[in-house]
Amino acid sequence: MTMVNILVVEDEDAISTLIQFTLEQAGFTVQSISSVEKALPLLQSQLPDVILLDWMLPGISGLQFIKYLRDTDRTRDLPIILLTARGEETDKEQGLNLGADDYITKPFSPRELVARINALLRRRAPQKTSTPLHVHELELNPQQQRVQVNGQIIALGPSEFKLLHFFMTHPDRIYTRRQLLDLVWGDHVFIEERTVDVHIRRLRRGLETVGYDYLIQTVRGSGYRFACNQE
Repeated sequence: MTMVNILVVEDEDAISTLIQFTLEQAGFTVQSISSVEKALPLLQSQLPDVILLDWMLPGISGLQFIKYLRDTDRTRDLPIILLTARGEETDKEQGLNLGADDYITKPFSPRELVARINALLRRRAPQKTSTPLHVHELELNPQQQRVQVNGQIIALGPSEFKLLHFFMTHPDRIYTRRQLLDLVWGDHVFIEERTVDVHIRRLRRGLETVGYDYLIQTVRGSGYRFACNQE
């Protein structure tokens, strides 16, 4: 499974420990902290794939933090699940209206939490899931880290595999080099945009061995597109 990094912002130690244990057992990488003030420097260095955010926190509340994240360009699209003991419909509506992607009422079962995270990833970051993908005869298996066509394995490096996984989960859209760097490698990785061209060439060479290099299209002046609907 592709590594998924989850930031848990929860000030109750018992709940935080249970969440971290549950998510690590499910294969996620977890970092737990107790306040928004502690979260801010972490977000400056690297964005997580999902934030689990308690509503009632010391200092800055979870709702205030959601508003800040949604008002900031770098974190505007960050997937957020709000955790709270407040179960009234008006509370839920308030959290969702401010920008939370989902809302889980305490107490919740560990299985429900994992299921909600996976469902959110399928909607917002499908390249982070372990679902096998098929485009024509091209098959990509994230758990086995394998790409093949009719049983013929395609040799790809780790970066090319991640790039293909992203493209296959986001077909027929144009992405700039900077967008690909941020979405595939992470916005904390500081490398030249032209590095994307190198990995695109390597990916095309791998796909060329099975006649699928045409899937990766260069859009002049814009970037790249995975054109799975074109032969």
